[in-house]
Amino acid sequence: MSGTRGRHSLHEGAHKKGPNALEDTGSASTRPGVRRTFNEAAHKMGYWAPPAVSEHEEESEATRRRFAALADVDRDVIAQAGKAVLALGALGVVYGDIGTSPLYTDQTIFTSYHATAVVSAENVFGAASLVFWALMVVVSIKYAGFIMRAHNRGDGGIMALTALLQRNRVAHGAVLVTLGIFGAALFFGDGIITPAISVLGAVGGISVASTAFTHLVVPLSLAILICLFALQRFGSGTIGWLFGPVMLIWFGVIALAGISEVAQDPSVFQALSPSWAVRFMADHGAAGYLVLGGVVLAVTGAEALYADRGHFGAGAIRLGWFVVALPALVLNYLGQGVWILHHPQARDNTSTFNPFFQMLPHWSLWPGVVLATVATVIASQAVISGTFSVAKQAVQLGFLPRMRIRHTSRVEGQIYVPIINWALCIGVVVLTLVFRNATSLGDIYGVAVTGTFILNTVLFLAVARLLWGTSKRKLAPVAVLFLTVEVAFFSSNIAKVEHGAWLPLVIGLVISLVMINWRRGQEIVTRNRVAQEGPLDEFLDGLATRKPPLLRTPGVAVFLCRDKDTTPLAMRAAVDHTHTLHDKVVIVSVDTVGIPHVDPFDRCSAEVRGRGLFKVMHLTTRVGYADKLNVPEVLVLARKQGLLERSLDLEHASYFVSRIAITPTDDPGMKSWRKHLFIAMARNASSPIEHFGLPGDRTVMMGSQVAV
Repeated sequence: MSGTRGRHSLHEGAHKKGPNALEDTGSASTRPGVRRTFNEAAHKMGYWAPPAVSEHEEESEATRRRFAALADVDRDVIAQAGKAVLALGALGVVYGDIGTSPLYTDQTIFTSYHATAVVSAENVFGAASLVFWALMVVVSIKYAGFIMRAHNRGDGGIMALTALLQRNRVAHGAVLVTLGIFGAALFFGDGIITPAISVLGAVGGISVASTAFTHLVVPLSLAILICLFALQRFGSGTIGWLFGPVMLIWFGVIALAGISEVAQDPSVFQALSPSWAVRFMADHGAAGYLVLGGVVLAVTGAEALYADRGHFGAGAIRLGWFVVALPALVLNYLGQGVWILHHPQARDNTSTFNPFFQMLPHWSLWPGVVLATVATVIASQAVISGTFSVAKQAVQLGFLPRMRIRHTSRVEGQIYVPIINWALCIGVVVLTLVFRNATSLGDIYGVAVTGTFILNTVLFLAVARLLWGTSKRKLAPVAVLFLTVEVAFFSSNIAKVEHGAWLPLVIGLVISLVMINWRRGQEIVTRNRVAQEGPLDEFLDGLATRKPPLLRTPGVAVFLCRDKDTTPLAMRAAVDHTHTLHDKVVIVSVDTVGIPHVDPFDRCSAEVRGRGLFKVMHLTTRVGYADKLNVPEVLVLARKQGLLERSLDLEHASYFVSRIAITPTDDPGMKSWRKHLFIAMARNASSPIEHFGLPGDRTVMMGSQVAV
């Protein structure tokens, strides 16, 4: 698909720096070198270093245009390692969920639906054909082929598309952003089911090895899951390097298991023809249509291909899919089909029916259970980490209140969000205790996943049409193909609602309402706060005429403020109540831009505000929605780049932040219950000291009230 893109000039303006701010490289086009770790896998292309201007010069129009160029979405990831190495890393992160789907997909298809109650060649080949073409259309064509082309500075996922549309202020933007929020919320519902169904599906293999151990499936699964969540606080960096090789072994094993069965009956390759899928649907009518609710289990995790685009790049993800994951999955599903066809009586005992493990040689059952369990733990880890990332992005974009977020290593993206972790843990434990096996969980799985598929397609089509300018004639066949398949999957899963599939939908709906409510409340509070803060220039001009005269105290004071043109409430309160002001004052504004990462060289701009004795420095720092926010580190970076005085004593600076108490009023804009929900969330938000990375022993909290 082709589309028109606006032309962007490289490095449209200059960045301010003082003398010796950067090493002299002999060329104005050379950026400061940045060492990157191997684990980062890929990184965004950076700008060249712009020409220097005098220290503390007021920000020029050229500089403002340069920072506006942060909206340039054409910049993509470039490989830091070979594509094969990146593809190996992607196997451990991207394909864990979809790679473990064979554990329970055919088991669910042949135990939960009337159309597959009788084992016959038509039913087996028809089901295998549906699975194969689901993998081809949803994963190979849609995600790997088309949607991977839409990115936000290389980043993928539904939040990246949402940020892209929100930043460009497209037509019907509010509706599209709301759809993106709902899609992200559905991801949380998916995050509760995936660990439970994956681990139960793997541990359930011990029932095949010996029915005497059946009663241990649930306790062992709970122990594994609880340990997994308990270990999240330590991060996955220490064992992350094992994920790729382990999943490579996993795909090799499931491919060999499939080949051993396919070799006994090569006629199963007929199932690759779509005619078998069409015949199955025609023969069984509505009952066959409902089987799509089980087929969709084969493509759960497809969203990960797109969501992890920014970590490995599109090329490596496609290579891993087409060379390793797809062939292994197809061979295993065909092998399971052969085994089911040759052992039709096994279908009658649904409590022990598990074609994945039953087609393995007896000697390999226990090693297979262990390997499957390790693979599902990796799959669960990927989903949990993805949930942490989505939560952080939502916070940075203003859709959720500040949360306590811990960075578990220096590797980009490895974070731990305690409240999300333990909320997921509780949900997973409850689901495991209630449903007790993967087949029962399969009855509620799929609604949230297919809903996310549809929303992703809608947002992709919006980007292609509104941002790329792709013609409707070119988009129409793509839209018809994807939406027809995905709406069919979604509607077939609606029948699961009465069995419990309402749960992920309710979770998604509640979380999306919370996110929308928080966003609306923030808009009202910000408007009222700006009115209360007043213009900064007017405040600074009035300091010289204050009675009694203002006293200047030695040291550096750093005030945080949302906007560069308004007065920090903490600064106004300090002056009004203590009649003092530090000799050196720096006001910092944080501007979260709608891209995942901002290069260090592009992060800061500074200007002098005020006149005479009451000049202050205002520093604006731009951060991406996936960046770590640490104000002291930003100040050090700005001083190093010459934006702040070289002699500025930041190591002993005092930080002043406003602790806002939000009070409800009868003003229109939000219903009363929504105001109280917003206030409750605001009260439980994490401390601004932790959120901005401020030193607790040098930070002063100034109280103030803002109405909502």
